[in-house]
Amino acid sequence: MEIRDFLKNNVLISDGAMGTYYAQLTGENVSFVEEANLKEAAIIEKIHNLYIKAGARLIRTNTFSLNRFTMEKSRKEIKLILKKGYQIAINAAHQEDVFVAADIGPVPEQDKNNNRIKGEAILNEYKFLIDSFIESGAEIFLFETFSSVKYLDEITEYIKTKNKNGFIIMQFALTLDGFTRKGYSINKILSNINNIKNIDVVGFNCGVGPAHLYNFLKKIEIKKTDIYSALPNAGYPEIINERTVYSQNPDYFAELMNDIKNLGVKIIGGCCGTTPQHIQKVREKIKEKANFKNYIYIPEIKPQRPTEIKKSKFQEKLEAGNFVIAVELDPPFSPDINNFLFQAQKLANKNYLDLITIPDSPLGRVRLDPVIISSKIFRESGVETMPHLTCRDNNMIALKAKIMSAHTEGLRNILLVTGDPVPGSRENEIKNVFALNSYGLIKLVDEMNRDILPESPFFIGAALNLNAENRKAEIKRMYKKIESGAKFFLTQPVFSKEVASFLKKFKKKHDIKILAGIMPPVSYKNARFLSNEIPGIKIPDHYINLFQEKMPPEEAQQVGIEIALDVCRQLKSSVDGFYFIPPFNRVDMINEIIEKL
Repeated sequence: MEIRDFLKNNVLISDGAMGTYYAQLTGENVSFVEEANLKEAAIIEKIHNLYIKAGARLIRTNTFSLNRFTMEKSRKEIKLILKKGYQIAINAAHQEDVFVAADIGPVPEQDKNNNRIKGEAILNEYKFLIDSFIESGAEIFLFETFSSVKYLDEITEYIKTKNKNGFIIMQFALTLDGFTRKGYSINKILSNINNIKNIDVVGFNCGVGPAHLYNFLKKIEIKKTDIYSALPNAGYPEIINERTVYSQNPDYFAELMNDIKNLGVKIIGGCCGTTPQHIQKVREKIKEKANFKNYIYIPEIKPQRPTEIKKSKFQEKLEAGNFVIAVELDPPFSPDINNFLFQAQKLANKNYLDLITIPDSPLGRVRLDPVIISSKIFRESGVETMPHLTCRDNNMIALKAKIMSAHTEGLRNILLVTGDPVPGSRENEIKNVFALNSYGLIKLVDEMNRDILPESPFFIGAALNLNAENRKAEIKRMYKKIESGAKFFLTQPVFSKEVASFLKKFKKKHDIKILAGIMPPVSYKNARFLSNEIPGIKIPDHYINLFQEKMPPEEAQQVGIEIALDVCRQLKSSVDGFYFIPPFNRVDMINEIIEKL
């Protein structure tokens, strides 16, 4: 029977885990169980047979990790292991009415040395795997443990071009908070999948146990015409004697899989930690022969979005078309923050101020956490603050924790940037952590706004460098950030008349909220340093030459103020606000500039 016909009236039970069950049977924790297709084919076929005997009607080939980047093997070696894996599965299914799915895992975007793999190379690797499976006779393709829909449109179209009847199951892995490792919520994944016409089944596997997956699935509406799959882990592992061990809980697992089936999910099975015993209990519990007419189906009523969204005062003012003023304060290097708070209070006492922004360890140097400092200023002064959040020092878990902590403290404005790397001289001591770039971080917060914080979302800002040599590329990056969820932009410090002229023309054509960066230099030495050593800043010679090398500090500071005033006057009609960056947190300079404006 063809799989589409089977699914019209039946629930389809898949197998469970290959890797963890192989380790349980053999006592070997191998990095790539796929290599056993050549070395221990009898054991792999035995595992397939045990799952079939337990009740599985869909088995997956032992090929999840097969690609040359993950396994660091040649295409010739990969193809040999793949074809052998497919043949083993076919041999196991030959005597039974069992479907065999060509199993494909995600191709990594970085190699073992953390070097980025080009998108074209990744896409070609998927096509190579697909071609190899089609040569072997595959008609069912199961992609699992994916974190985004990137490449899926091209991959699935490629399969259908090769075989218009190819059946494609696409599964994503969720973390405990209901997001993929790349920060996509379950609702965002489903929304994106709707735009990919060639996918036959969408589902979720790995990452979470059955209870969490059930809770995620019951929050979405599953129509009777939809085909969903659910293959959760047995639960959560523990490490015993350096081995990853899952609880043996077949009865509990089966009860929850029955609940998942009753939501309308048509393909169910298991991932890490599940065994033939789990699949047998699932088969017994759901009574496989029952058809879908007898299933209990209760569509979840989606909560209505709030009719009125709470916005920050800064957001309301900027969106209303009023000119805004933001001032940046660098967080301290030490826990002694008395002078820092004194400077912040000077700003808070001024009626002109709309926002204080706190950068995240600029130049990769250790400073106090911007979310904590922003929260303290907001609590003690009442002035709205905006922490900058970078990708450098945080993995996905840390980023989400910081974002939710900022929200709990009442912060509603946030600037999201990739962040300056750790200086090369310190890379041996401190490692860069870039789980995301600025686009990914913006998407993450935008997703959290939609799914976790809909009543009072963050107002998302991003960086814009108009001093870049390739300004067209920077504008292209800006639009990509807008697509990801950015609502306004703060520019790098502007000094050039050319940039001012560009902004004037640009703003006439585009309704994009932009705050121009204003940074008054304080001396000849400071101006030269900023222009030559700080990325994204270029000060024209005619401004630098206004200083003298041995000019008294007070006189030099006044020159810096006049430079800032000149830049502000050029820009004011072309931007939506100013973003002042006081050198060395000299707030009095900024107050004087604004009073003179």
